[in-house]
Amino acid sequence: MPEGPSIAIMRDAASKFAGQTILRADGNSKIDIQRLVGLPVVAIRSWGKHFLIQLPDFSLRIHLLLFGSYRIDERKDASPRLSLGFANGELNVYACSVELIEEPLELRYDWSADTLSDQWDPAAARRKLRAIPDTLACDALLDQQVFAGAGNIFKNEVLFRIRVHPLSPLGALPPAKLRELVAQTRQYAFDFLTWKKAFELKKHWQAHRQRTCPRCAIPLVKAKLGKTQRQSYFCERCQKRFGSGKPTTST
Repeated sequence: MPEGPSIAIMRDAASKFAGQTILRADGNSKIDIQRLVGLPVVAIRSWGKHFLIQLPDFSLRIHLLLFGSYRIDERKDASPRLSLGFANGELNVYACSVELIEEPLELRYDWSADTLSDQWDPAAARRKLRAIPDTLACDALLDQQVFAGAGNIFKNEVLFRIRVHPLSPLGALPPAKLRELVAQTRQYAFDFLTWKKAFELKKHWQAHRQRTCPRCAIPLVKAKLGKTQRQSYFCERCQKRFGSGKPTTST
């Protein structure tokens, strides 16, 4: 599933369509596609993992899900979920979710939760985390209402950076460690974006899909943890499990 920085790259690539009129719309989406024809694009935006096309009275929300993709000014050998034609090119999206948002985007989205937004509010993120003390760190980092745009790569890399075991409940983290979690999630969003643009993201992975801890030179543990049951990669030696002395059950 593409994470927030990848959607930000998609947004920037599609920004040339802002101010353009939709001349053609087709695809196999279940929305009323012809409703889009003739409408001007007010803005191209994103929130976390959501790509947004703002129109005069409503917006299009595109979520690439697990296997979605997009093409600008070119097409794949597959039927697009939605294809939009403009005077200056076309946007095609595949294997994704397309939804119409009738309400203003400011009513739907909390921009202060977007890890890449200029409106990001770390104090608000810390308040949200303190309100869910029993939530495990591995689940908290995937909570889009706290860290919009963060995904499994974020989770594994941030927890490794700050030396926190994924099964640590938030309420057991010292205040300084909670602040570090929030700050490093924001920092990793921009690191991810920089590396993704340079086509070298995987080169910088320290924990995600890795076999050996670069700090301890011992095997990393691979396990599906927490309520989300997403794959975690972590080191039992240098990532402290706060709030419990119980050993980790790995798979």
